[in-house]
Amino acid sequence: MGFNRFRISVSIRVIILLVSVLLFFYLINQLRYNVSTIILGVFIILQVILLIRYVERTNLKLSKFLSSIRHADFSSSFSDQGLGKTFEGLSEEFNKVIEEFRKYRTEKEEHFNYLQTVVQHVNIGIIAYRSDGKVDMFNNAVKRLLNIKNLRNIQELKRIKEDLPELLFKMKAGDKNLVKLFLNDQILQISIYATEFRLRGDEYTLISLQDIHAELEEKEIDSWQKLIRVLTHEIMNSMTPITSLATTVQDVLFEEEDGKPRTDQLDDDDMETVSSAMKTIKSRSQGLLNFVEIYRNLTRIPKPNFRYFEVKELFERSSELLKPKLDKYNIICKSRVFPEDLKVTADPDLIDQVVINLLLNAIDALKEQKDGNISILATRNNNNRVVIDIKDNGHGIKPDILDKIFMPFFTSKKSGSGIGLSLSRQIMHLHKGTITVKSKMDEGSVFTLTF
Repeated sequence: MGFNRFRISVSIRVIILLVSVLLFFYLINQLRYNVSTIILGVFIILQVILLIRYVERTNLKLSKFLSSIRHADFSSSFSDQGLGKTFEGLSEEFNKVIEEFRKYRTEKEEHFNYLQTVVQHVNIGIIAYRSDGKVDMFNNAVKRLLNIKNLRNIQELKRIKEDLPELLFKMKAGDKNLVKLFLNDQILQISIYATEFRLRGDEYTLISLQDIHAELEEKEIDSWQKLIRVLTHEIMNSMTPITSLATTVQDVLFEEEDGKPRTDQLDDDDMETVSSAMKTIKSRSQGLLNFVEIYRNLTRIPKPNFRYFEVKELFERSSELLKPKLDKYNIICKSRVFPEDLKVTADPDLIDQVVINLLLNAIDALKEQKDGNISILATRNNNNRVVIDIKDNGHGIKPDILDKIFMPFFTSKKSGSGIGLSLSRQIMHLHKGTITVKSKMDEGSVFTLTF
């Protein structure tokens, strides 16, 4: 019925227009009605314009609707009273779409405010900046940490540390850095982690900053205590028998009362006792000297001479060097590199030493295995960093000593200095890399080198 009203209205307008046109042509032939003819002509033109506008109301409404969407103007509303159900239904659908967009924008604003609240609340400093250094966002933790009120560009951090902006610009996704800052008469150890993303066609870098000075101090004290315990244990193991044997020699060679030598009273048994004691003292002293020399070696790792070389060369050298040991214990060692021409920037001599240490440990774990197997896999991880996994199917590492294996002089082997893994970790640290381990009893271990 409603739509019929629209049809009726259009039909009436068309009929009136036709009647007006017929009358117009009639009056043209009547010379005495010139003024009326002109007025009627204007009236016909007006009727045509009004009819077109009346019929094109839907197009105008659609244009207004799309314009509201394009300009995010969701305050508009549409209504068609008296034109019928189809027009009213169209207006209702337009209003529903506008309402959905309004809800979506409200939810988007709520999510943005929620994210902003979370970012400002976290205790870790966060800075997002563009490739030109312009800062888009930084939170309250950055203000507290760096003692700044505003940050418009990364270059402004020069007043905190001269080379800090340059360091941040060089950081890529997955990079980590430790920076020491001196602010407000305090030393800050700032751990910086970076990631990258694209937004609206622009490149952004997002960095997190956290003061880990307290944690580092705690770890440093703990490391020193562990090292002191190990050193004390090794020195006491050597000094106790030396002291005991020195006392024995003194008792044999000197009188207890006046301390005078009694060399003329010594028999063959006494001389044998003195000789044996002196040999043992010499042996233990030499062992103590060797221990000190090993400790010195830990602190004298040469500076890496970086080169860009293929990883497969590294595996070829190590496998060739250790082939006799592998054959002796019937251990199968396989290496895979993806892609085959994968390269890494490192000191090949130092990394050779790390890989050989890990392979020797794997061989030692597989000595008593009938089906000993070592697999080496080199690839890139999600952060585009080179990763080398060295896996064995040995007896594994006990959970209670897993956190101690990188400690200097700690070893679970019957023979060994306990510096191999500690030395390997230091070498990887010099390469800005890491060495980690995963192990399960009776299943094996996996050592991972990340460059």
